[in-house]
Amino acid sequence: MSKTWLITGAGRGFGREFAIAALGRGDRVAATARNTEALKDLVDIYGDAIIPLSLDVTDREAVGAAVATAHERLGSLDVVVNNAGYGLFGTVEEISEQQLRDQLEVNLFGVLHVTQAVLPILREQGAGHVVQISTVGGIAAFPTLGGYHASKWALEGLSESLAQEVAQFGISVTLIEPGGFSTDWAGSSAVHAEPLPHYDALRAAFVEQQKNTPPEFTGDPTAAGPALLNVVDAEEPPLRVLFGLMPTQVVPSLYQQRLDTWKAWEPVSLDANGHSSS
Repeated sequence: MSKTWLITGAGRGFGREFAIAALGRGDRVAATARNTEALKDLVDIYGDAIIPLSLDVTDREAVGAAVATAHERLGSLDVVVNNAGYGLFGTVEEISEQQLRDQLEVNLFGVLHVTQAVLPILREQGAGHVVQISTVGGIAAFPTLGGYHASKWALEGLSESLAQEVAQFGISVTLIEPGGFSTDWAGSSAVHAEPLPHYDALRAAFVEQQKNTPPEFTGDPTAAGPALLNVVDAEEPPLRVLFGLMPTQVVPSLYQQRLDTWKAWEPVSLDANGHSSS
C-alpha cells in the first residue's frame, strides 16, 4: 500500500532524495522548504502527488498550520521525516551564544515543533512513523563541531524518550544516523564561527585528516532515499540505524572504547555509590 509522507527540509540534500524515493514508487508527499521554488521541478514531474509547503520550522504556529494542511490534503500521515537542519562549524570557544541558540532552534526545537504537531494525528490514527534525521555526530563527536553535536545529542535523547512514550499508540520512532555524504551540509547551508588563531593548527590537522578519508566513506545521497524506504517499510523498524559506510566502521570501536573506559574506572564508580560493593 502507498504511504503518505511529511518531509521537512525537502528542498535539497537528504530531504529531497527522500521525497524523490517516496514519490518515485507512487507515495504522496507533503514536502516543506523555506523556498518552495526548490520543489518546482518535482511538482512538474509528480503533479498532485507532491504538496509543496513553505515552512520555517522555527516558527511554531507556521508548523502547526503546515501539518494541518498536509493532513487535510493527504488524509493521513504515515511517515513524518524531521530532516530540516544545518551545520554549525567552530570550536566551543569560537561559537557565539547566538549561533548556538540558532542551531538549537532549528535542529532541536524545529523537530520538537513538528513532532508535537503531528503526534495528536498519529495517536488518533493509532499508527505512524516519526523519522528523525540525526547523524553519526549524534553519538560521536569531532573537533570544531561542538555546537552541532550539542543539537544532535539532544535530539537523540529526546527521540529515545519519545519512542518509549508513543509505542503504546502504535507509533514508531527511528533515528537515522548518516556519516559523511556528498550533500550541501558543509557548504552554503552551513554557518561558520569567527576563527581564533589558537585553533588554526587543530583546524589544519582536521582538514588534512578529512583529505585522507577513503572516498568510499563519502556516501551517495541518491542511495539514501531507497535505504529509508527499507526502514519505513519494516514491520519492526529500528530505533537507530546508521547510514553510510563510515559510521559502520567508526561506531563499534567508539562504543568499545567507552565500555573499556567504564570498566577500567568501575572501582571509582562503585566507590561513588557509597555502599560496600561486597
